[in-house]
Amino acid sequence: MQQTIALVDDDRNILTSVSMALEAEGFKVRTYADGSEALRGISGNPVDLAILDIKMPRMDGMELLTHLRRNSNVPIIFLTSKDDEVDEVLGLRMGADDYITKPFSQRLLLERIRALLRREKVAREELEPDGTEQPLTRGQLMLDPGRHLCTWAGKPVNLTVTEFLILRALAQRPGHVKNRDQLMDAAYGEHIYVDDRTIDSHIKRLRKKFKQVDDDFAQIETLYGVGYRYRDQ
Repeated sequence: MQQTIALVDDDRNILTSVSMALEAEGFKVRTYADGSEALRGISGNPVDLAILDIKMPRMDGMELLTHLRRNSNVPIIFLTSKDDEVDEVLGLRMGADDYITKPFSQRLLLERIRALLRREKVAREELEPDGTEQPLTRGQLMLDPGRHLCTWAGKPVNLTVTEFLILRALAQRPGHVKNRDQLMDAAYGEHIYVDDRTIDSHIKRLRKKFKQVDDDFAQIETLYGVGYRYRDQ
């Protein structure tokens, strides 16, 4: 089934060149020149993945991300300028799954897109051989990969695919430390490299989401200079 990608950027050259490259790889592409137009289009007709430029007129990528995350866990890649490190980190903390710095190679973008779509498929379709769903329970935490469902003490916690995969990697072996490289592999796959602050930003957002449900949440522990672990009950 053909997958649809929303490409949002006020640079017409990027819209044209990237959409042509994606269409050549078999994707259906919907292009938008600003965030307001994209929000209307994506809300009315959901996509499989969205690529958002951060700096745009009328509604920038950050604001668009905020609106989209209220009702959707669609995988999102940010396009950032070379000197926008603060925007990159902030975007990840707000719920983006990945970012690519301009100028970028189309091959790199395609690799990141495929990795995100592949991860989402695994996260949503991971079922036991008999077709029943395979939940993971750790105390008050419940993760159901088949339905991409996470709850804490029975209350839903809305996670992106990246956040879900990182949390599952930690919760599968409570008490065992996972370094950043291991979490990168769990969330992005072995052939995709992201830097350390990407994982750190996702961890911070995970903690924030759980604390919105339970102020006392402290299950994700940091071992400075080593990595992270899910605390034993």
